[in-house]
Amino acid sequence: MQHNLQHLLEAYGHQLTIQRFSENTIHTRTIHLRMFVGWCQSHGIAETDHLSPTALGEYQAHLAAKRTKCGTPLCVSSQHSYLISLRSWFRWLMKEGLASGDLENYLTLPKLGYRLPRFLTAAEIERVLSGCRLGTRTGIRDRALLETLYSSGIRRTELLRLKVHDIDWHKELLTIRMGKGRKDRVVPVGERALAWIDRYLWEVRPRLLASPDSDTAFLTRTGRPFTPNHLSLLTKRYIQRAVPHIEGACHIFRHSMATLMLEGGADIRYIQQMLGHTKLSTTQIHTHVSVTALKEVHTRTHPAARLRAFTKEALQSGSAAKRHNAPMTIT
Repeated sequence: MQHNLQHLLEAYGHQLTIQRFSENTIHTRTIHLRMFVGWCQSHGIAETDHLSPTALGEYQAHLAAKRTKCGTPLCVSSQHSYLISLRSWFRWLMKEGLASGDLENYLTLPKLGYRLPRFLTAAEIERVLSGCRLGTRTGIRDRALLETLYSSGIRRTELLRLKVHDIDWHKELLTIRMGKGRKDRVVPVGERALAWIDRYLWEVRPRLLASPDSDTAFLTRTGRPFTPNHLSLLTKRYIQRAVPHIEGACHIFRHSMATLMLEGGADIRYIQQMLGHTKLSTTQIHTHVSVTALKEVHTRTHPAARLRAFTKEALQSGSAAKRHNAPMTIT
């Protein structure tokens, strides 16, 4: 039996909604799968029975050659993300008996390289924060927004969903509702961030508010909630202005918070709880970039870490011998 790809895509989106997947997940998968279905239609493939290893191989080659709006090649991680969405759809099709053959195994996921997360130093973050023009409404809002990201380490989508009533001023906590994996959690937020949030809520938000019923904490100039791309672009501009050599947006505040807290001596299990990671191994990636504390321990405890006086003399003697083309021996 043949099944139309476009109809199956709509049915899959409906199923994800029933299963209560997050809006962000549904939106992302829909975009990825629409591109695939569009490619199939342009190549005369309208039914699941027309999918073949050859066709899927050609689609993967299409992804590898695809260019972004900026004209740059689609990065490997993005190609991987597109194919993961496709694989999830294929699994659902097979489970529902809507496709024949082992479509999932027709895909070859590109191997992702291991990359350390980018992060900012404490001094760099202060430069970013100081870039907000506090003589303007949006400058005060942006300072409060960036301070919240830095202090709490919450994700972009979690900040977008943050409500005014999710802020506990007395206990200095934020309640994150429906975070990744549709899980709620509570995270601490510092006094400084709360002070900026308080100023924003009193001085700026009432003037931005488009609907009196809205409880969304951070609003755009038009009084609407931020979209993910709008928020990323805003934070990216502040970062590039202050630290031009660093690429990043909202997530870099999350990485920076985790790394700086680890360097300050925080137990990694507490960092795991703050970040909302289910597995400790996900949090441990930050230990690879948090080397300051390790360097201090190495210097303090390793017997050969410091340059002793007699070694300095030997090195200086060796340098002098080398300058005079004489043989050098250090024992």
